[in-house]
Amino acid sequence: MSNLPAVLITGASTGIGEVYAERFARRGHDLILVARNKTRLDAVAARLIQESGVAIDIIQADLTLVADLEIVEARLRDDATIGVLINNAGANLRGGFLTQTPEDVARLVALNTTAVVRLASAVAPRFAEAGSGAIVNISSVVGLAPEFAMSVYGATKAFVTFLSQSLAVELGPKGVYVQAVLPAATRTEIWEHSGIDVNTMTGVMDVAELVDAALVGYDRREAVSIPPLPDVGQWETYQSARQAMLPNTRQEHAAERYRTAG
Repeated sequence: MSNLPAVLITGASTGIGEVYAERFARRGHDLILVARNKTRLDAVAARLIQESGVAIDIIQADLTLVADLEIVEARLRDDATIGVLINNAGANLRGGFLTQTPEDVARLVALNTTAVVRLASAVAPRFAEAGSGAIVNISSVVGLAPEFAMSVYGATKAFVTFLSQSLAVELGPKGVYVQAVLPAATRTEIWEHSGIDVNTMTGVMDVAELVDAALVGYDRREAVSIPPLPDVGQWETYQSARQAMLPNTRQEHAAERYRTAG
């Protein structure tokens, strides 16, 4: 068993989650890998055990199902060896808002938001009590861009970014590191599941490059990491503009511009 904290990774059977598993295994961390597809999980675990020699447990779970989610929550609450949570599991939907069924939207929201906040909630009290631990939430730049017209998916990712930033404010002083990772287009299976041929797209980042960049941000203890963004000053300007508005929202009366009709 490693002396390093174990890492629990959701959506670990493929894509971003699988690469996170590879990278943390190379660093010597034991792993708990969570995903729906047990065959793929078994294959990933077998390969990484052979390559790195770390201990790996797998949990087959569909995080849109409450019973499965509760199993992962219990592991996070009770297993004191776990010191890092990678909240990676997520999905998108085919089509636009007018063609997406309420049932599909509900499942997407359950996976992209409810599961993320519940798993963070399960582990945060233990991390805070210990004065250490890390929660990494995989968000998306789409959450900053309503212009992309990915309404529900973008809204779920805006939730993840906001949650991460707020948790960083609340938990940071208690010794818990929280990172939001905002990829742009990345070469994963999410495109196929969304009915899009990724090979017809430009500007798509390789998964390994995305995760390696995100881990640079992790090691630097960035609160928000945006691997494709060349100029960090643009993010800092965005943050400064947002923060500058806040004092002006604390008003007893409506702004003058709303006091006349027309």
